Amino acid sequence: MTAQLLSADLAGVPAALNALADRLARKDPYEALPALVDDEPAGILLLGTGSARHACEAAAHRLRRAGLGATAEHPSAEGSLPAGPATLVVAVAVGGGLRELCTALDRYVADSAIIVITDDTTSPAARYADILVPLSGEPDKSGLNCRGHRLALAQLLHLGHRLGARPLGGSADLVPTLRRASNASADLLERARAWVPEAASVLDGGGPVHTAAPAEREASAEQASLVLRQGPVLASFAFETAEWSHTGRYLAAVSDYRALLFAGSHYDERFSEHLLQLRGRFVAVGGRVEGAAATVRYLGDTDPDVALLTEPLVAEILAAHWWAARGV
Repeated sequence: MTAQLLSADLAGVPAALNALADRLARKDPYEALPALVDDEPAGILLLGTGSARHACEAAAHRLRRAGLGATAEHPSAEGSLPAGPATLVVAVAVGGGLRELCTALDRYVADSAIIVITDDTTSPAARYADILVPLSGEPDKSGLNCRGHRLALAQLLHLGHRLGARPLGGSADLVPTLRRASNASADLLERARAWVPEAASVLDGGGPVHTAAPAEREASAEQASLVLRQGPVLASFAFETAEWSHTGRYLAAVSDYRALLFAGSHYDERFSEHLLQLRGRFVAVGGRVEGAAATVRYLGDTDPDVALLTEPLVAEILAAHWWAARGV
């Protein structure tokens, strides 16, 4: 694991998103779904660990908005939705957690339809699949699973579309959204030398770098904090934007608090007001927020689907920057 390998992984994000768009345009990986699920499943159980779990949380939120009973669960939980034909199980085997996933899938394999989304079709988890969905992208060489997180999330959003959870950005098809996310990612990467120094200066106070995002995109904050902990090994904690005022802000009262705010919550202004009262500083991503010490915008950042697939890249680029600067 090195900063150079992380930078190389991130440089490949636009191409990976475009390649997935090409594959989805040619063939639907879920075309066998109607044969497994005759009607709308009573429960949809999404399982994953690490960054895969964050993707599951975002997908479950989208499915619930469409009126579907979706739950993102820790595979290590002793129990969850009951096994049976009314439960559809979706396991995301990307970046580790195979022991936990296989233990959980053992409880469902004889009774429930199982979809496995994986970056390794030879892994033990793949053997449980009624529908096997390979990511087909080149594995992340850095081990931080940045591309894998996006591709798994995109496949989950596509599954949601098949089950009736339409994209939030207005498009009836995920393929154009993937193209826009690819362009947005390329835009951030190409302009990195322009925005990274300012953003890094605001956030690099020698202490933790916290993250916050709206509830429907909390996965972005979680993914950002995870990469900051894994790569440059910075202390980082993720919050839902509104919840931060009830939990996270107490740390700001006793520390030089720095935060990365993924904009779009109705509570952005309250976050800013509370943090500035406590003399903290933050960088806003994807929209202008009064009080931000710096703002990072990108192509299509007003589309919530594009944002979900793009905005963690800001933290990932910063992680590579700090990691390289420290010579680790």
